[in-house]
Amino acid sequence: MSGIVVVDRGEDWPVAIPGVEVVTAWDYLTQDSFTRLRGVRVYNLCRSFGYQSTGYYVSLLAGARGHKCLPDITTVQDLKLAESPSVLNDEIEELIQHSLARLGSSEYLLNVYFGDSPYVRHQRLARALFNQFPAPLIQARFVWRGDCWRVDTLSAVALGEVPASHHEFLYQTARDYFTRRRTPRRRRESARYDLAILVNEDEKEPPSNPRALKAFEKAAEDLGFSVDFIDKSDYGHVAEYDALFIRETTAVNHHTYRFARRAAREGLVVVDDPEDILRCANKVYLAQLMERHKIPQPKTLLVHRANLADVGRELGFPLVLKQPDSQFSRGVIKIENEAQLKRETREFLERSDLIVAQAYEPTEYDWRIGVLDGEPLYACRYYMAPAHWQVVKRDANGVKREGEHQTLDVGEVPKTVLGIAVQAARAVGRGLYGVDLKQFGKLVKVIEVNDNPNLDWGVEDLVLKEQLYRRVMEFFLRKLDAQTRSRA
Repeated sequence: MSGIVVVDRGEDWPVAIPGVEVVTAWDYLTQDSFTRLRGVRVYNLCRSFGYQSTGYYVSLLAGARGHKCLPDITTVQDLKLAESPSVLNDEIEELIQHSLARLGSSEYLLNVYFGDSPYVRHQRLARALFNQFPAPLIQARFVWRGDCWRVDTLSAVALGEVPASHHEFLYQTARDYFTRRRTPRRRRESARYDLAILVNEDEKEPPSNPRALKAFEKAAEDLGFSVDFIDKSDYGHVAEYDALFIRETTAVNHHTYRFARRAAREGLVVVDDPEDILRCANKVYLAQLMERHKIPQPKTLLVHRANLADVGRELGFPLVLKQPDSQFSRGVIKIENEAQLKRETREFLERSDLIVAQAYEPTEYDWRIGVLDGEPLYACRYYMAPAHWQVVKRDANGVKREGEHQTLDVGEVPKTVLGIAVQAARAVGRGLYGVDLKQFGKLVKVIEVNDNPNLDWGVEDLVLKEQLYRRVMEFFLRKLDAQTRSRA
């Protein structure tokens, strides 16, 4: 048995699906056999999710028993909040306007069944609503206000409220949903844990190349994991896994952060966790963190509209100006004089009330020390791009040139470099980080701490080879085993 459909009455769900048992809510709540089940998925199709109702307790106690429930109790609560429609993200708002365009009425009811709609034109919107509010049956009421469509109400739908004309579609969609994640590639019955790896096949500069992803998959399976590669359309499936490994470039206002938030809320072991994304994505935060922990960094100023006149005098020229959320050398500019400083800061401050300026301290290469769970994992030297002051040089068309790289055994790295890298990573957390540093003789300074660091086949793995991937997967295994012991 891989799943349980929970209903108020047995006849509420007349569909037989292999591996899925239909039980009444009362049996699920009161029979000891269900209390003792481990690793089961629960699909709560009760008629009501009212506070302290039977349906409410099914989702509540499923969480207490360690069962993966759809909807979980947090989603039940979210759907009951009056302000739920107001938290829809911009992507869904755009889909609403596109999906409901050219409708002649002033209101529209959309039923969503396991993330799908009987109407092809609404299927993308249905998936997006399900991803944000993962519940088997959702109803959204839209109204035309002024010049656009707005969500008026969003709620879970009882089985009895599903139109008879939708029944066959509901049952087929449920069959597809229940079996979709039950037979992943090379899934082994002996798998100890389920691991999801979030990727984006269309990303031009992903944090791991395809051969590295295959190496992660093999390392995980060797340790007893079942592995699925997922993308942003799989948000509604996150709770079905025990762990999430994000191998897509992260950002705060982005679906990667929403994935991390949901995974953490569901109790998954997640890398990168949402706090790491929040902290490492903002260079203002990192500058203050390094200062508080007395970790050496280039002379740094937090720039705002009131202290612009002090920047050049304090740091001298040239200096480096950074957007708080800059990535991959983008949003990092070398400033040569006062006129350029005024021009660039004006533009930067339109996007953020605080930005970072640092003294320009050129070196032939930057150190990148990978740190996992507070310990060094790998070490690289990234050399500056030819005739450029950064590791990556981009032309006006976005074409990039990179400097050479050299991967070293961590035992060959100066102890000062390793020590400061570990200190900086531990100040952020106990996850996976790439710490960038500059070395001037015996003097070492932290440039930044990156969550979601590159782990590419043929670069960061040149010393450890397959052991690099295994050590990352062993980190997940240790965390999951510790969770299992604490729940025993």
